[in-house]
Amino acid sequence: MASDAPAAAPSEEEGAAPAAARTRRGTAGSRTADSRNPGSRSPGRSGEERLERRRERRSRWYRRDVRWSPYAFVAPFFVFFLAFGLFPLLYTGWASLHRVELTAPGDMEWVGLRNFSRLVSDEFFWNALKNTLTIGVLSTVPQLLIALGVAHLLNYRLRGSMFFRVAVLTPYATSVAAATLVFVLLFGRDYGMINWALGMAGIDPVDWQNGAWTSQLAVSTIVIWRWTGYNALIYLAAMQSIPDDLYESAALDGASRWQQFLHVTVPSLRPTILFTVVVSTIGATQLFGEPLLYNGAGGANGGADHQFQTLGLYLYEQGWVNLHLGRASAIAWTMFLILLVVGAVNWLISRRLRTSSQGR
Repeated sequence: MASDAPAAAPSEEEGAAPAAARTRRGTAGSRTADSRNPGSRSPGRSGEERLERRRERRSRWYRRDVRWSPYAFVAPFFVFFLAFGLFPLLYTGWASLHRVELTAPGDMEWVGLRNFSRLVSDEFFWNALKNTLTIGVLSTVPQLLIALGVAHLLNYRLRGSMFFRVAVLTPYATSVAAATLVFVLLFGRDYGMINWALGMAGIDPVDWQNGAWTSQLAVSTIVIWRWTGYNALIYLAAMQSIPDDLYESAALDGASRWQQFLHVTVPSLRPTILFTVVVSTIGATQLFGEPLLYNGAGGANGGADHQFQTLGLYLYEQGWVNLHLGRASAIAWTMFLILLVVGAVNWLISRRLRTSSQGR
């Protein structure tokens, strides 16, 4: 006979045990599900991990950028230098040791230093070297002296000083062809303005192009006109860096402006003057456009008697007129060696000036 008494209620401990077991099973199940399904993790933790990975990638790219960007910025210069500077120099040096014609540059015959030894006995080479030296002196010395005077004038406070600074630089921005053609008209024998002015003064007309000294003087005048303003601005920039205390001390000692210029300005400009002398010498050694265009239809011979043929013109004549590429390469390397000598002299003088200034 079944008992009508109600079933005894479970005790507190008996009921708590199954509940705790269910809680543990649920927690273990959720951990298992999280480990199997990463996408089921909490959104906050997942966002922090993505942000951290993004920061790591940015840091990695930043380190690469800091390390490699400078090389990328300077790479175009080296690429162009290798293509248009170093390779032509090495190829020209290799061609100077061969007999090679411009019509067949691939056919080379080894001759060693024969192209260089022929220059020693070549009267046209020595004539071109002498003309280059003469035109260089006639153009460099007056050019730098005038540039120094112009810079000294521009260094004072003048009305419209910016206009004058731009004006002196205008010849430098002018095309070589345009400037030379204008000077050809000015130095014309029959209808040139210079001969017209000489005639007004009672002087007979001068055949500027066919004379030895007159033709070189005419070519030098073109160089002086084009480069004086450029050197003047270089001197002006150097003058503006001279401390005013030196001029004030000289003025207190009773020095005039001319004495200040001789004893303050010029000594302070010695490194700059040396720089312009070296640059002008290099430019004179490579002089090509002015004498070529001044000769007009005469070509690269530098006049009927080669009276103003420079080394640049002689190189052009041998390589592109006579088609002797090997000889032209030897002339080019001879010019390069001359420039190395000029650079060595510049280094020695600069070192002596630096030593003397430190000794003081």
